[in-house]
Amino acid sequence: MEDYYAERLAAEKLRRCYEIAPPRIQQYLRAELDFALEFIHAGDSVLDLGCGYGRTLPELAARADSVTAIDNAPASVALARKTVEGLANVEVREMDAGALQFVNDTFSVVLCLQNGISAFHRDPATLLREALRVCRPNGTALFSTYAKRFWPQRLEWFELQAQAGLLGEIDRERTGNGFIACKDGFTATTFTPDQFHSLAASLPTVLTLTEVDGSSLFCTLRKSIPAG
Repeated sequence: MEDYYAERLAAEKLRRCYEIAPPRIQQYLRAELDFALEFIHAGDSVLDLGCGYGRTLPELAARADSVTAIDNAPASVALARKTVEGLANVEVREMDAGALQFVNDTFSVVLCLQNGISAFHRDPATLLREALRVCRPNGTALFSTYAKRFWPQRLEWFELQAQAGLLGEIDRERTGNGFIACKDGFTATTFTPDQFHSLAASLPTVLTLTEVDGSSLFCTLRKSIPAG
């Protein structure tokens, strides 16, 4: 379902997903954000793709010179703007991550966390290409997905969300091997190292893969400086 997060799992419902996360998921979320923060320095301009209700924005804003956050769910954008009230260096906009409305070479760092490469339900090659397009030369785009061995913990979290009525009932026949399906149309998958290499093969970038905390797999793309 292309716009599940916009139509069914936005704003307060999305926040509730994180509120009910068990301790191991909380550890994963902390480790994922901490890894991303290492790439942000004073003076940087950051683009956050799929910011949701603004969970990570205060910490991003504390590191960067400016943060631009986008999401395609109007309700989530509204809540994110409330989350960052008083933070003068953050702007939240409604926008599709697959068709960014920014000129080339705008941002120092582009972030796509929390398995957004799957959650957005956009062509993943387009997401990577757009992220690099708006990245400055020698800038960095980071895409995270779940580590393969984190499957039991990830499935447990989604089961809790389903039990809380935030997602539909888990479709047991279709769920497995990194893929989660619910009977209301929700689906989510993960990306392997080989898939990331394939997606980035034709892009002007140097790719690095890093497993973090045994829970996240990060694809880090350093945009190449044009020759000449």
